[in-house]
Parts: sequence; structure tokens; C-alpha cells
Amino acid sequence: MWGWGQLLSGGVGEVCNNGAQADLTEMPMTSANAKRPFAWLRLLKPKGQGANISVLFMVTGLIITGLFVLIALLAPLLQSWGILQDPTAALQNPVHQPPSAAHWLGTTRQGYDVLSRVLFGSRAAWQVVLLATAMSVFIGVPIGMVSGYLGGKLDRALLFFMDTIYTLPGLLLSVTLAFVVGRGVINAAIALSIAYIPQYYRVVRNHTVSVKTELFIEAAQAMGASTWVVLSRYLFLNVVQSIPVLFTLNAADAILILGGLGFLGLGLPEQTPEWGADIRQALDALPTGIWWTALFPGMALTLMVTGLSLVGEGLNELVNPLLRRENWQ
Repeated sequence: MWGWGQLLSGGVGEVCNNGAQADLTEMPMTSANAKRPFAWLRLLKPKGQGANISVLFMVTGLIITGLFVLIALLAPLLQSWGILQDPTAALQNPVHQPPSAAHWLGTTRQGYDVLSRVLFGSRAAWQVVLLATAMSVFIGVPIGMVSGYLGGKLDRALLFFMDTIYTLPGLLLSVTLAFVVGRGVINAAIALSIAYIPQYYRVVRNHTVSVKTELFIEAAQAMGASTWVVLSRYLFLNVVQSIPVLFTLNAADAILILGGLGFLGLGLPEQTPEWGADIRQALDALPTGIWWTALFPGMALTLMVTGLSLVGEGLNELVNPLLRRENWQ
């Protein structure tokens, strides 16, 4: 798998272009292939032990991620049917009840049903994480394209500014911004997105610098295409191949940081179901043998991060034909 340094250095785009061409040209055009127009799909068929492991991890990540998406979508419906309790209503149940038939995952010190808190916590996590990563993409990608294409003093100034932000630890930067903007879904998303904008900027900027010297870009410029036309029609699709990979990996990292913010009391409002805040409240009772209030939110957070990480690594291999060919032989 490629490391973060290789991904941010802009090498993914070159591998995508060259590798895709190499894979398509290596398959001979025979009469059998002509009769089977989808014969190129055999290029995606795994070969060898390494391929089986990669596909297994990818499928596992998709199943875990899809399960959390399904939970986030169905949680309000299950509450309306009476299957789940209101996760924000305190003192409805006995305090610190262990897992039982009445409360499958037990209850907390405030009388919350742990199952309801865990399931609705996935909904809050998706809202914040998707909003934060989307904001990072919409800000970092256009700035990176403009900076890489125009160059000059603007490029140097933006590169220095983004590198300065990139050197700061993401959790420290998010905690500092959370102090400033306060609690809330949008505020937490803003605090998380600032740390990821430089990553998208660096990836897109490096790809743009390498692609803008290609012949088709020079031909478009010679025909009088404006900067907007070149950026939107000729450059955009050629520099965003690795964005889905970075998006999923950043989403996994954002869940961890959101859990850290909640643990520090800087995430979402007080009664909002949030895994980090629930773990913090469960620590006081943990030495007395009340283990379920901390275990299940921690397991949910770990599984969601693991699923997104596996999806990101699988996408990294799928969008890199050369890497796929090396691992699947």
C-alpha cells in the first residue's frame, strides 16, 4: 500500500494514467475478446494470495461501513416504532443496569439506554464527518488547482501557508478551533475540516503541476481556451483520481478526532449522543465494575474507523492499476 507521503506527493495521478494505459494495452484484441465485449473485466479478477487478502479487506470494510450507514438511516425509524428509546431522555430507566433482556447493552449513570446512545451516535458521527470532509474537498480542491495552474507568487504563498497548517497536529488544531467556535455539528465540522484542507490542496496542486505540461493542455491553450475552461474541462477529471481515497481515510481520522473532542467536552451539545462524550462519562464508573457504558461506545467507534480505513486502502489499490498489478500477480 502507498504511504501518506507518496499519496500527498502527487504520485497517484501519474500511476493512474500510466497504469490504466498499460493494463488496457496489455490485453490482446483477439476474436474471442471481440465476441465478449466485457472481457476486460477479467483484469479486475484477483490472482494470488495477496489479491485475495486485499479483496477480503475491501469487502469487509464495505460491509462494516454500509452497516453503520444503515444504522444511521434506520435509527429514527426504529425509535418511532418503539424499538429504541429516546437517546436524549435522561432518568427514564434504572441507573447502571447491566445488559439484560430489557436493556440489551445496559444503562448509564444518567439512565440513558446504551443501545440507543450507540446507534444514534453513528448518526451524529456521520453528520459531522461527512460535512467536515465535504468542506475540505470543496475548499482544498479548487485552491489546489488554481495554485498549481497559475504558479508564481500566488502558488508560493499558498504553498507556504498550507504547509504551515499541515505541519500542525490535526487533533491539536481541531481542539484549538473548537475552543473558538464552540459546540455544535457545524462548528465541529469546521474545526475538523481545517486540518484536512492542506491535504487536498497538496494532492491536487501536485497533480495539476504535472498535468498542465501535457500536450492536450497546451493545445487547449493554443486554441484560446480560458483559464476557467482549462481548469474545469481539461484538468479537473485528471487531477482528482485520488480524492476518494483521501476522502475515506480522512473520514476515518475525523471520527477519531471527533471522539477526542467529545472526550474533552468540546464536541457536540451535552445531551447529543456522541461516542467520545459517552466514554468520558463512563470512566468514573469503570473502576467499580460498570464496564458496559464504556465498552460498547468504544467498540462502535473502533469498528467504524476500521471499516472506513479498509475501504480507503481498497480504493487506493483499485485506483492504482500498477499497484493492483503488482499485488495481484
